[in-house]
Amino acid sequence: MDQTFARFQPIALSLFRFITGLLMFQFGVAKILKFPAGTQFEKVELFSLIGAAGTLELVLGAMLMIGLCTRIVAFILAGEMAFAYFIGHFPRGFYPVLNNGSLAIAFCFACLYLATSGGGPYSVDAAMGKKS
Repeated sequence: MDQTFARFQPIALSLFRFITGLLMFQFGVAKILKFPAGTQFEKVELFSLIGAAGTLELVLGAMLMIGLCTRIVAFILAGEMAFAYFIGHFPRGFYPVLNNGSLAIAFCFACLYLATSGGGPYSVDAAMGKKS
């Protein structure tokens, strides 16, 4: 059973990278481009802390989706998510389930994993011959 699943690990890594990037990208689109309408980010200003986070999520999320400079991009996004948790969520309480910080923690560690593992075989990094 282990060998069967292990055979798909490189593909799963590339898929994990893409989906993580897509989810980060969607938050950037919501914060910066205000799409879709009706989100909690409609009043976010570009030159604010949340606007800066949205810009990072938009640009670096897109780079993560295609697997360009995966390790450094994922490391920056992991730091952003840690920063978001401790600045935005932790002051509202200790427990992530109560302070709505669970997603920030999950993104932080997902990106930390990608920073250490690379983008996988289906990435721009792999196509350019960078070690992934």
